[in-house]
Amino acid sequence: MMGGLESALAEASSPSWTQRARAGRDLASFADVPEAVEALVGLLLDVEDTAVTRQTAEGLARMGTAAAVRLIALAVVEADGNQADWLQTGVHDALMGPDGVPDVAAACGKLARDQEEAVRRGAAELSAWTDGTSR
Repeated sequence: MMGGLESALAEASSPSWTQRARAGRDLASFADVPEAVEALVGLLLDVEDTAVTRQTAEGLARMGTAAAVRLIALAVVEADGNQADWLQTGVHDALMGPDGVPDVAAACGKLARDQEEAVRRGAAELSAWTDGTSR
């Protein structure tokens, strides 16, 4: 299992956007592992390619855990307008996929009480994105 983490962490800093996007999807299952957190936030806010942002956000939203959604919430607060649009698109892709992800709204509810103000703000924005799309 840790081999997968190490491999994905190495891909997260690749010059290839396709490798970074794959790393975002692969690292999503490690959202609660401290070594993966910084890489995931960096991928969510990728300055070189919006596909990396979108696919990382989708991967984390599909996880639907509080740890995964927390990272999206933190990125939302830091994102510029373009990045925020692609974060929202990635979350929307996960919510509207064939299996949907109703846990995102529940995770936002938990994060609304987070001790970190940036997480609460990001969770509020994410929650607005999920209104009407949860199943």
